Amino acid sequence: MTRSHVLALVQAGGAGGRMDVLTRERAKPTLPFAGVFQLVDFPLSNLANSGISDVWLSVQFQGAGLGEEVANGRPWDLDRNRGGLRLLMPQEGTGATDEEGFAKGNADELYRFRDQVMAEAPEALVVMSADHVYRFDVMDAVETHRRTGAECTIVVTTIPVEEAVDHATVVADNDGRVTDFAYKPDDPETGTVATEIFVYDPDVLVPVLEELHRELGAEAEEGDTGLGDYGEHLVPRLVERGRTFVHEMPGYWKDLGQPHKYLAAHHDVLTDDLDVLGDLDWPILSHQSQRPAARVLDGADVHDSLLSSGSCVSGTVVRSVIGPGAVVEAGAVVRDSVVFRDTRIRAGARVDWSVVDQDCVVGPDAVVGSPDVDADDPDAITLIGRGSTVGAGVTLPAGARLEPGSSA
Repeated sequence: MTRSHVLALVQAGGAGGRMDVLTRERAKPTLPFAGVFQLVDFPLSNLANSGISDVWLSVQFQGAGLGEEVANGRPWDLDRNRGGLRLLMPQEGTGATDEEGFAKGNADELYRFRDQVMAEAPEALVVMSADHVYRFDVMDAVETHRRTGAECTIVVTTIPVEEAVDHATVVADNDGRVTDFAYKPDDPETGTVATEIFVYDPDVLVPVLEELHRELGAEAEEGDTGLGDYGEHLVPRLVERGRTFVHEMPGYWKDLGQPHKYLAAHHDVLTDDLDVLGDLDWPILSHQSQRPAARVLDGADVHDSLLSSGSCVSGTVVRSVIGPGAVVEAGAVVRDSVVFRDTRIRAGARVDWSVVDQDCVVGPDAVVGSPDVDADDPDAITLIGRGSTVGAGVTLPAGARLEPGSSA
């Protein structure tokens, strides 16, 4: 199968507002996962394992930090003279005001990159987001795209219907042709949703983007094309044209865009890698610093948890992930939580249903979160921002938010 004319665009530029204090000072795709990975590792690893080597990574919010974390594509063998990884930055002085600066949605961003896509002249353009965990051969979707003669191919999966309100739902006929598409419906009728992996025919995509801009741009604010996100105008217009098809993704897929989903995905992989993390023939690669092995010291009690390299546990860890270099002191208890790198949980502290960012200190006998929360409520998860300190004996209730660099 010819792969040389497939271009992939990973849209990694959003501010990740729903992750609150965890993404105040970082791009959401650099959030850690399972201790030793980052979210951006998943799209880049799946593309590299699929044999797609022409990869563009769009960066906006905290773009410099994201650029450092992907290390010019070295972990994925994408640092090369021809093709490889290319970072797309917001620009000024290159066109009209609605073609410059930060995009106002992922379809808006595609419009801003349309000239660069056409100059590249790919046979197919793969567009994907960077906040999901999965394993997938992207070329399988490209093959479906070719076989059906599609203008757009939507990679779909099935989730519980009640969770579909946060996604785009998709209905297709027996031939795989999309007959109905609803973006974040209030009352979803199906659990089949878009995984935010799309294959486009560039020769159709670009004219449709320009057509939509002519229709919507005049009513948009200055600096905005009016296209918004893919599900608002772009994909519905392509569905109307009658040549949009689906490709079903097998196996595990999880959206990590909200605190409760972020924790849920970590719970999913605590005792089983779900054929995502541990396949030596399909490795999830990452740019992470080398550290010594984790230490579990005398008196520690660890159950159904992941301990990252360089971490040290003397206390109790239950159904949790302890990041690289993090320390859980004797008498401390961490349950149903994720602790980022180089954070210290001091003696006697209690951490439940929380995400504690890197370089934090939870003081002796402090209480963070609660063991009795609604795990499906994003506002019930306690979030501690980077470089923060919870003082000795301080209690932070379930759902509390501590801004980066602050003290409580």
